[in-house]
Amino acid sequence: MQPLISSLPNFLQQPLFWTMALLVFAIWQFIQNKLRMDIVALIVMLFFSITDILSVQEVLAGLSDPNVVLIALLFIVGEGLVRTGVANQVSDWLMRVSGANETKVLILLMLSIAGLGSFMSSTGIVAIFIPVVLAICSGMGISPRRLMMPLSVAGLISGMMTLIATPPNLVAHSELVKSGFEGFNFFSFTPIGLMVLVLGIGYMLIARRWLDNGEESEAQGKIQDFSMANLIEEYQLKGRAKMALVEPDSEFVGKSISQLNLRFEYGLNIIAIQRNKHFRTITINASVNEIFQPKDILLLDTALDDETYQQYCEQLNLRQIELKGEYFSSHSKSVGMAELSVMPEAECIGKTIRELQFRSKYHLSVIGLKRGEEVIQQDLLDTPLKFGDILLIMGVWQQIHRLDKDNRDFFLLRTPEESKKAPPALSQAPHALFSVLVMVVLMITGIVPNVMAALIACLLLGKFRCVDMKSAYDSIHMPSIVLIIGMMPFSIALQKTGGVDLTVRFLLDVMQDLDVHFVLMALFIFTAVISAFISNTATAILVMPIAVAIAGQLGYSPLPFVMTVAVSASAAFMTPVSSPVNTMVLAPAGYKFMDFIKVGVPFTVLVMLLSVFMIPILFPL
Repeated sequence: MQPLISSLPNFLQQPLFWTMALLVFAIWQFIQNKLRMDIVALIVMLFFSITDILSVQEVLAGLSDPNVVLIALLFIVGEGLVRTGVANQVSDWLMRVSGANETKVLILLMLSIAGLGSFMSSTGIVAIFIPVVLAICSGMGISPRRLMMPLSVAGLISGMMTLIATPPNLVAHSELVKSGFEGFNFFSFTPIGLMVLVLGIGYMLIARRWLDNGEESEAQGKIQDFSMANLIEEYQLKGRAKMALVEPDSEFVGKSISQLNLRFEYGLNIIAIQRNKHFRTITINASVNEIFQPKDILLLDTALDDETYQQYCEQLNLRQIELKGEYFSSHSKSVGMAELSVMPEAECIGKTIRELQFRSKYHLSVIGLKRGEEVIQQDLLDTPLKFGDILLIMGVWQQIHRLDKDNRDFFLLRTPEESKKAPPALSQAPHALFSVLVMVVLMITGIVPNVMAALIACLLLGKFRCVDMKSAYDSIHMPSIVLIIGMMPFSIALQKTGGVDLTVRFLLDVMQDLDVHFVLMALFIFTAVISAFISNTATAILVMPIAVAIAGQLGYSPLPFVMTVAVSASAAFMTPVSSPVNTMVLAPAGYKFMDFIKVGVPFTVLVMLLSVFMIPILFPL
């Protein structure tokens, strides 16, 4: 390739020409969306290598970049929060506080992200909230596209809130001190950050509609297609569910299910047991050998009438508890149901549920049997099974999934939509919170680099069985990682070929004769364009000295100039590759390159206008 280039006219032989041409090609491909963005990134890496514009080490520099490793690790942290149910609990809290109103959810979400991101890595906080937003969208039946962009926007705005919120702010402070000025204090950025946050919330309340591609009704349809409510109605289970608390003087205490023989003697079928353990409530299997403890809460299935059930509760010293929802639908994150079909020539054919000792073997309860169009409830345990029978089972979700893998007589026919929201490591939620708390504290204090803080969190999540190796590796979205790695060589190429220096000299020549507000505007635009293709930290290091020099030449205080550059470096709203925060929400929301252009460019212009007019007021010239 190099000999071919050397035979071209002089201007075509310049590495800067080919770097800019490749940049235009990449952006054009992103806009057209015909090639996957990670494929375009790989083409970029290949071109830089075969043209000798960059060495192989420079092309592959992204593989050793701590930020790339940090993003991969944060995907695993997010997976830990999903698997332990923390994401669902936070989403439930947000929906409960907001009344499941999308507008209130968006406002609370952006306020939470901006507040937390003021004191820790915005990349980290966005990674934590991605599964939360997905859970909210699933629960509300709306497209993730409507809330993922506000999530990334709030993450970027959080960098404008405090001195430590993002590295460019510290670079700005350092440049001022190095130039002999006082520098910024911890909350110097807060006033302009709050203004941008209010502007961002108002803007996203409008712009979210531009992102909606009609998935709302489709998402709701999927939830309504097949849910626990459908199974409850299909198997005639309404009114059968009860809850009761084991009193300390109950004869249940110290005995097992098999010893009490509740289903045969009293017609009471225990689906699961809720128990307080270490200041939290856990849901455990109703296995035949499980020993009852005082204050256990029993999830019961029974066909008894209310009067008979009340008599049995008094006789057994059980306190009745009001059940919300129909047939444990309100407990669907811990217990669930599924349909099993009998395998051809299975050993269970001709045997009854009682003879199979189904509960003893699988730690699950059979609560319904369907044979053709007939639903069998009477003598359920003593009906011999036939090929084609469908069993409805219920119990803890982990046991349902385990049965699907570890049996030869049945295969899992259908699971309701709720199974997708059921955390497989629900009991480990406190450990997941502890692991994330350790990461946040380490990031805030700076005791170790951010990437090491995330690695420690991942190791803790593995140690506490919040994630396993397969789920950890599967959670890393490799197309996003490849996209970031592939676009990083542009940073080196633009500096190596003189593209950045050429632009800087041009700006210095032009700005001297402009009004100060136009100078600030030009600085903002220059910083925003550069930070779209190289890291905002590198951009800040490059542009901050220029801002101080221009302020000196014009006879103004450097504070508003440096603050403008810092705000612009964080205003990376325009493309999915301008910030890791944007790249992380790309896949979960199904965004395209043009989605960021459509929403990000107008908002960047609004932030620029706000900054140009408000920063000189907050920091007098």
